[in-house]
Amino acid sequence: MNDVSTLQSRKTLTTLKEHIVEIISDSGEGAQRCGQSLGSIAARMGNGIWTVEIIPAEIRPPARSIAGASGNRIRIGAGAVTNGGDETDLVVAFNEQVLLGRVRAGELKPDCIILLENMWREHDDRAIAAAYVETHDKLLAAGYRVIEIPMERECRAQVADAKRGKNMFALGMLCSLYSLELQLAREQIVLAFGKKDAAVVEQNIKLLEAGHAWAETNLDFKFRIPPAQRITEPKVVINGNTALALGVLASGMEICAMYPITPATSASHYLSDVFEKVGGVVHQAEDEIAACAFAVGASYAGKCTVTITSGPGYSLKQEAIGLAVMGEIPLVVVNVQRGGPSTGQPTKVEQGDALAAIFGSHGDAPKVVMAPSTIEDCFYSIITARKIAETFNMVVVVLSDASLATSQQPFPRPQFSASWIAPPIDQSAVPEGMKAYDWDAATGLARRFIPGQANGMHTLTGLAHDRASHVAYDPESNEESIHFRSLKLAALQKTLKTPPVFGEPRGDLLVIGWGSTKGAIEEAVQTLREEGKQVSSMHLRFLQPLPGGIREILQGFGKVMTVEGNWCDRPEDEIIDESNRRYSTLAMLLRARYLVDVDCYGEVKGQPIKPSTIRRVLTAKLKS
Repeated sequence: MNDVSTLQSRKTLTTLKEHIVEIISDSGEGAQRCGQSLGSIAARMGNGIWTVEIIPAEIRPPARSIAGASGNRIRIGAGAVTNGGDETDLVVAFNEQVLLGRVRAGELKPDCIILLENMWREHDDRAIAAAYVETHDKLLAAGYRVIEIPMERECRAQVADAKRGKNMFALGMLCSLYSLELQLAREQIVLAFGKKDAAVVEQNIKLLEAGHAWAETNLDFKFRIPPAQRITEPKVVINGNTALALGVLASGMEICAMYPITPATSASHYLSDVFEKVGGVVHQAEDEIAACAFAVGASYAGKCTVTITSGPGYSLKQEAIGLAVMGEIPLVVVNVQRGGPSTGQPTKVEQGDALAAIFGSHGDAPKVVMAPSTIEDCFYSIITARKIAETFNMVVVVLSDASLATSQQPFPRPQFSASWIAPPIDQSAVPEGMKAYDWDAATGLARRFIPGQANGMHTLTGLAHDRASHVAYDPESNEESIHFRSLKLAALQKTLKTPPVFGEPRGDLLVIGWGSTKGAIEEAVQTLREEGKQVSSMHLRFLQPLPGGIREILQGFGKVMTVEGNWCDRPEDEIIDESNRRYSTLAMLLRARYLVDVDCYGEVKGQPIKPSTIRRVLTAKLKS
């Protein structure tokens, strides 16, 4: 029996419920595309997946730097996967320095399998070779299972520039290791590189097959994660930014005005590729202020427009958003939150903009604020936002974040409904005597006047005005307009359903979250419930207005706390007490609204909060 046959005969196949895989490299080596492709292939096999991009803070950090790790983290499960999970089980690293960054961040399990590119062992630069050997030996001593892989050598047998091929070689290895169908991987490559020359597609398939063959021949272990259920309906596998962009198309909005900013830009990139095919326009303005002003003007002309940005850009848009509030012009603003303040952490996740979205403005400027919690929710939230904006003539802010923006998850392919799209613009004559701001006494709503409508002539400025749209500085007119703009939030609140409780409606502890923390919170809660703990959770999709029925839910639990991706002071700090403690965003809102003692846990490490962290925090709260 030859060596290959001997290896095949003793290769172990382990069946798993889930595994977390990372592919990390220097920027530009394609590790992110490798991870995205792996997730898509696993999803097509019927697995649940959740991917998390690993993005360095700098656009092009130095090669072989600890802070420069770029790549993707893929959680593959037998059933549905709702978050990135805890520590990594297996990692493919293109050099030992980017790997060190992940080790020092505590991202790898103590017995993690490491497939490490070994070209650095014989590098001409003795310092590089010595650093590789030192790191390799320390990893072994720490208990990691390190397997050196000659990726550079194997790729050079297929292509001249191995740096541009290792990602597909790695994908082939991972398809072998996780028993994924090679034909699905070939199809994924065709999809990923379909716009390039056929020779590029062929070359990447060769590298994929080489990696698969190498793993089949040289690695003595394999995993299999059998899907819990057979796929019975068409699904899409996309990230949150693509879902937002598709939601724009599905909502019937026809204009997106934006200025590029991380991590929101890829949503407008996708729209730039496809929007024109359905009659849409992407307007890239000279700056964030101009983008928002353009969007306000386009909405005033008759259609609702969307502008997409992130935290620093949202700050710059504030004055133009105030104009839309004052003029009661429908507008959808998407804020893909990132770490702050200032330029902060452009590629890292944080939930720090909710208070700015709700209260940020000069003067009283009520806005609707929504927060999608899943990739699927990113799609449907935009449709809902457009409907609310046009029904109530309001600004609707959709708070996504960097985690949702770049994470992938399969969900049922949306089936288009005509109800998503706004009816044609009403250009019928305005009834004689009707004023541009004839506010309804109960709801604050007024008919929207469209430029060009007969009898609809009126003046629009950012100045205070009366019902006829005349500039008015008298006390009564100013207070009347603020009164009715505020009533619109109350009118919307009456239509909102009470958020469902995950778990029992009564118990010892209720955990409340918003945005991208939903999956991790519910996983932690489910684990504790299986241990007999009386813990439930509730996730809020609307932050302003808060839906009705929340007070009654809070009263059913002995303790209430929030888990959020923004800061709150830690009670264990010597200087912190109840007189000076800063609470996290949602905890502050709930305490003020319902006069309930709501505790909080916040984390701002620039990465999604892990289920194990939440379990630890909730367990401690139950004991306190």
